[in-house]
Amino acid sequence: MKKTSWILLVIWSLVIGGCQQANQVPCTQTAVITKAPDGEINAVKQFVETSRINAKADSRGFYYTIQSAGTGTKPTVCSNVTVNYTGKLTNGKVFDSAEGIRFDLNQLIVGWQEGIPLVAPGGKITLYLPPSLAYGAQEQNDIPANSILVFEIDLINVN
Repeated sequence: MKKTSWILLVIWSLVIGGCQQANQVPCTQTAVITKAPDGEINAVKQFVETSRINAKADSRGFYYTIQSAGTGTKPTVCSNVTVNYTGKLTNGKVFDSAEGIRFDLNQLIVGWQEGIPLVAPGGKITLYLPPSLAYGAQEQNDIPANSILVFEIDLINVN
């Protein structure tokens, strides 16, 4: 009985210690199934066409241009990535940027979860995201609610 109790205590300690150490919900490789509403897709399409941007449409409703595909293994939604990025509104106003920043991809907006895996390390991509694949109806600091966002992203590393 004492031996069984001690083994259970050790296992419980490992489980609790492991959870406290990771402090995260395990990532699952489920596909993101969020698709932007038709009105948002049309608005992004109009922005891309009016701006004469040669971008590809993704079936989920965002547009993208790949300046460089990169090499190596592409990230998955469960990857930790290191990126340089600039976020802009459609009027060109920069609302955010960073260099050499690391993220767990599954913790980011849907547009990044789906767009960044289109390139490998060393790749450069520009994402044109409808609101529902970005911040939606929530105002975020300098980002007005329901904004189409443009992200220029350099994928530095997949961890």
